[in-house]
Amino acid sequence: MAAPLPFPTDPTEIAERAAAVLGPESSVFEDLDSAGFGEALVKAVGSSLTHPTVPAKAALSLAGDLARTPLAAVSRWLGKPAEPPVPVDPKDRRFAAPAWESNPAYFSLRQAYLASSRFAREIVDGVPLDEESAKKARLATDLLIDALAPTNFLGGNPAALQRAFDTGGASLVKGARQFLDDVVNNNGRPRQVDASDFEVGRNLACTPAKVVYRNELMELLQYEPQTEEVHETPLLCSPPWINKYYVMDLAPGRSFIEWAVQHGRTVFAISYRNPSKEMSGTTMDDYLIYGPRTALDVIQEITGADTIDIVGLCLGGAMTAITAAVLSQEGDDRIGSLTLLNTMLDYSEPGALSAFTDRRAVARLEKKMTKAGTLEGETMAGTFDVLRANDLIFNYVVSNWLMGQEPPKFDILAWNSDSTRMPAAMHAFYLRNFYVQNKLAQGELEIGGVTVDLSVIKSPTYVVSAINDHIVPWQAAYRTVDLISGPVRFVLGSGGHIAGIVAPPNPKAWYLVGESDELPATPEEWRAAAAKQSTTWWEDWASWSSENAGALVSPPAMGSAQYPVLGEGPGEYVRS
Repeated sequence: MAAPLPFPTDPTEIAERAAAVLGPESSVFEDLDSAGFGEALVKAVGSSLTHPTVPAKAALSLAGDLARTPLAAVSRWLGKPAEPPVPVDPKDRRFAAPAWESNPAYFSLRQAYLASSRFAREIVDGVPLDEESAKKARLATDLLIDALAPTNFLGGNPAALQRAFDTGGASLVKGARQFLDDVVNNNGRPRQVDASDFEVGRNLACTPAKVVYRNELMELLQYEPQTEEVHETPLLCSPPWINKYYVMDLAPGRSFIEWAVQHGRTVFAISYRNPSKEMSGTTMDDYLIYGPRTALDVIQEITGADTIDIVGLCLGGAMTAITAAVLSQEGDDRIGSLTLLNTMLDYSEPGALSAFTDRRAVARLEKKMTKAGTLEGETMAGTFDVLRANDLIFNYVVSNWLMGQEPPKFDILAWNSDSTRMPAAMHAFYLRNFYVQNKLAQGELEIGGVTVDLSVIKSPTYVVSAINDHIVPWQAAYRTVDLISGPVRFVLGSGGHIAGIVAPPNPKAWYLVGESDELPATPEEWRAAAAKQSTTWWEDWASWSSENAGALVSPPAMGSAQYPVLGEGPGEYVRS
């Protein structure tokens, strides 16, 4: 029977064990340390030494769990029912192999791991720490617990051992080959996707379009009509520039832009340039002026429309709201309806990302960006991966390296791996003014020469959030309803930050929506009264959008004399 594995409490030992598990992936911990996670963990350990009742109580609980484990293991081995001392989360796929239940050694190993994990969490949760340090210590502890799971080791993973036996060792050879390839070609991180079958312009970002405008910051795409008539109000898609725009035009049948075009909309989309070091001084003012504001000028000239609807996603949604407010404050009424997808305007409770965006963490990141000129896309992706480490890191450690399986071929992951950089000046401004100081919601943000007042927005607004979004928690997105003055329709869909947006009709689709136009004061009240619809929010949006998009007319020409077609979509910038 396997001996219990005590969870280490010394920070050096923890780091050494984690590095042994992760190998090159331990660079993740270097990024975390720049945000102060190691320091917070040391604080927690130090506090446990000065408050010994906390570890003593946790140790007593651990001892009881470990003492009950052998009896439960033997009882199960003899065919007698016995509840495990530490319950197993039925959603935890790491322990799905039958051996974790039937084999006494693996049953004991799992129980030792779960008991030690609970012991570590009880200490971190029980010691007195300031709120900022406590949050970071919890996240760091969870990450280390995930890293030290027995399933991340070949000997502690019965499924990987069974596969090695079934394949005559071929899976181990292939896994080792993939590990070495990732060390050399993927910064030591396990690949999340096999992107070899995906190509921008062929099966990604391939809804027919033309480039009708280009400046130093963005290209503007105009999509070819797919209906005989279109609504007279054109639609501008404002993507985030943290990733490339084509998450909104992912793949045929899975493209929001294609959906809008097929539902009678004349669609334009911004495709931002991937910033180089030479663009380090690019500001958020530049993104406002040379991004959506310029796009509106071009669209109005091409179509002759009086108003233009905008769909904004994530940071592109925040810029959409800012643009609408600034134009309104200047007396410009060109903007029709707004659609905000997984967008946060009130950053007072930004969820797990708050652990990376406190003043000290931002100050450290600013120094790093000042030297490099940009924030590399890999750094941003690594941060997001840490928030769901089991799914986005260790899942692939097991499947790729221990079991020798090929990474999946999946369009969302292919898009996600096509990351972009952030200009240092813009990103520092964004982190300080939005995350640290929450100036946008407080009416104190100055951009484009205007102090932004979101309450002047009176446009009909469709707000979409996703129930499993770990970047923009849906409760934070709900606060938008209190910041703007126009009529708001709030819907809560399935999925996460990206899968919740790529939501074509399918049998598993659903969303929640209020049964009346009245929006309760809190997100919890809204959810309690919301009705579940067994379809995608795309259907609901198409109906809402058409009601606000004007009469049906003949499609406008592609480009104009002033803004002639410059080339085929998806353009040049998306390939940089």
